[in-house]
Amino acid sequence: MNEFPEFMKHSVNRIASSSQATPGVEGYVFDGADGSQMAFWTCRQTASSVAHVHDYDEYMLVVEGRYTLIIGVKRIPVNAGEEYVIPRGVLHAGEVTAGTRTIHAFGGHRANRIVPLPAAAE
Repeated sequence: MNEFPEFMKHSVNRIASSSQATPGVEGYVFDGADGSQMAFWTCRQTASSVAHVHDYDEYMLVVEGRYTLIIGVKRIPVNAGEEYVIPRGVLHAGEVTAGTRTIHAFGGHRANRIVPLPAAAE
């Protein structure tokens, strides 16, 4: 499988580019009743994410490809089938290779959806 299933990629769950830390990423988000979120990202190009910090914990699982997590000067390769927890308050960035797919769980609100255009008046 090289793509997430279609039911996971419904347009109403598409993450806005303003909520992406990495260019060339396609993402979809699902909300938990407690304010947590799950995100499914596919990286279409090799890219780097900007350093950022969250006020909640983040769990990531690399489904396919490779993500290099950068915390301070430490570079942590996370390959397909591997997972990592980034504690709240930790400044982190990353590098991702084209074709990488990841699943993330956030202990808070991380991503906003694309705001749909209003329907044309009839």
